[in-house]
Amino acid sequence: MVSIARLLAVAVPALGAATALVWLLEDRLGFSDASPVYLIAVVAAALASGTIAAIATAVGGIATYDYLFTEPYHTFAISDPSEWLSLAVLLFVGLVVGQLAALQRTQTLTASAREREARQLFAVSRALATRSSTHEALPEIAELLQAATGMRSVRVALGEDDAAERDVAVAGDSDHGRAASPILYQALRRMPGDEPARWIRLHAAGRSPRIAGNLPSPGEHDAEFYRVRIEAAGEILGSIWCARDRPSSPPDRSSTRLLGAAADQIGQLLVQDRLAGAARQAEIARQSDALKSALLQSVSHDLRTPLAAIRAAAGTLRPESGLDDAGRAASAAAIERQVRRLDRLVANLLDLGRIQAGALQADLDVFELDDLVGQTVSRVGTHDRRVDVDVPPLAVRVDPVFLDAALTNLLENAVKFTGPEAPIHVTGAPAGDDIVRIVIEDGGPGVPEAMLERIFEPFVRVRPLGRGTAGNRGTGLGLAVVHGLVEAMGGQVRARRSRLGGLAIEIDLRAAEVPAELSAGAP
Repeated sequence: MVSIARLLAVAVPALGAATALVWLLEDRLGFSDASPVYLIAVVAAALASGTIAAIATAVGGIATYDYLFTEPYHTFAISDPSEWLSLAVLLFVGLVVGQLAALQRTQTLTASAREREARQLFAVSRALATRSSTHEALPEIAELLQAATGMRSVRVALGEDDAAERDVAVAGDSDHGRAASPILYQALRRMPGDEPARWIRLHAAGRSPRIAGNLPSPGEHDAEFYRVRIEAAGEILGSIWCARDRPSSPPDRSSTRLLGAAADQIGQLLVQDRLAGAARQAEIARQSDALKSALLQSVSHDLRTPLAAIRAAAGTLRPESGLDDAGRAASAAAIERQVRRLDRLVANLLDLGRIQAGALQADLDVFELDDLVGQTVSRVGTHDRRVDVDVPPLAVRVDPVFLDAALTNLLENAVKFTGPEAPIHVTGAPAGDDIVRIVIEDGGPGVPEAMLERIFEPFVRVRPLGRGTAGNRGTGLGLAVVHGLVEAMGGQVRARRSRLGGLAIEIDLRAAEVPAELSAGAP
């Protein structure tokens, strides 16, 4: 219904403007009958407030015109029958225009409601789809539902029954029923087929307001509660609780659909999270026992060695040590080297864990191989060792982070396990229609022929050939990490004897075509 204040706010300005225009036309410009001008006021009132305002403006327009512009002036007497016709026409136009405006308004409001409902459903679906876990998305879901439905509060509680339910997300007034389930509430009952769901008034089992000592939940006396069960595969997982000030009617159809859809999506994703968690735990348990002993044996010594060196070097930096500036600089440089060693060891451990868990996901794109190799060689500290690089500008499809980590491990191994005079070469060339091969080889002592097949296995520590290298045995992680990173990019890696006399590691990567527009624009 249109309120009196709103009707006056629409009709009075429209009649005033129309009356001023009629006076101008008849008194100043000489028109004999300008009463149709009031039709403009009628249309304006109809578009603004609908049928009632249009009819009121039509009646007011005729009365004003009769009182001010027809003889006898300043009376409501109607002596000319044509005035009755004008009144009937204005009333008819007001009714028709008002009805058309009301219909248009209803269609507009319906379309806006459907659009709003679609946006709300999309927001809920997006929050759940982009979640790291369903539990983390529930606070955002509660906020979205509370804003969309106009509830005083919305809370999501998980548990297999009323006694086990615990709040995991609350939006709005948290006092409404948070301490316990309310005694009286309306539950959403799903109906078969396309029949809309219904709200059914229930009271909590075993809880009656007449039982002495059974007090209502906080805020229960001034609120109406609504409950939507969260279920999946016939299993009750929790509830969405909503509260609205009394007196109130049940949520409209749009809000009901939104609450039901949100509960269904939450239920399905909770089951998916549970299954995914169980699968992860089983895989972790399977791998944990196999890796635990090997990990402890492989890294215990390699962790203690740099830590002992760092501790010793740090002791020399104390004021009472008496070292000069050169000695302090040497100690600081030693600490930095050992920290880099620890950082590489920890990075390899983390990468190996991701490889073993199958969590590596390469982000492949097209890059120029010479740029990637050049950046890695210039970044890796080679202790003033010369590294000869001969890599042409070949297009490859790789993950630049993975390739950098693999090349870093190989270059650091080449520096670590070869003498200061041993050459290190990095070359690249096509090795087929869709393969580009990188070779990292050194002139060091190499490894036994029988170990070339096992060199990429985790925790396999190979004693290099020759003397003077026994103390440089590694953890057995670096080449295993290289193998996992290359395979994650869709490539292959193998070891062989180097033509320089030491070890050669071959990495086969997928070649890529340079886009035609880039090739055409090349000089």
